[in-house]
Amino acid sequence: MTSFFSVAARILIGFASGLVISGGVFAFIVIIGIVPRLAQKTRTGRYIYLYEDMISLGGIAGTLTMLFDVSIPIWQVGNILSGFFYGIFVGTLAISIAEVLDVIPILCRRVQLTKKISYLMLMLALGKCAGALVYFFIPGFMQLK
Repeated sequence: MTSFFSVAARILIGFASGLVISGGVFAFIVIIGIVPRLAQKTRTGRYIYLYEDMISLGGIAGTLTMLFDVSIPIWQVGNILSGFFYGIFVGTLAISIAEVLDVIPILCRRVQLTKKISYLMLMLALGKCAGALVYFFIPGFMQLK
């Protein structure tokens, strides 16, 4: 019976962690404004919904490839193309990262989080630390197969 609760706890922790991380990544992309900026710079505003759909589908596809053993024979041309698209994505994030320094204080003021922001950052850091300690010090934690 304890093994059922152990597996259920692992599933719950993994699901909750995935929600927090994916929510943070997509919130980061939205707050920075990558999609509207790309549409504005490339003059393709009419495709903004397609951009958003492709980002969401990319996140879902990435999650599915991590959950299941997926092997896609893409050969060298596929590797070059995927590397090219990864580079575009990382480049847009790297260019937009400077704007985060301006956005975070404004966001905190708007949601009236100015006094308790240190507690929020502390809880996020402690949660990441606890997750890393569990991952590295509990043998077989990630071996659910």
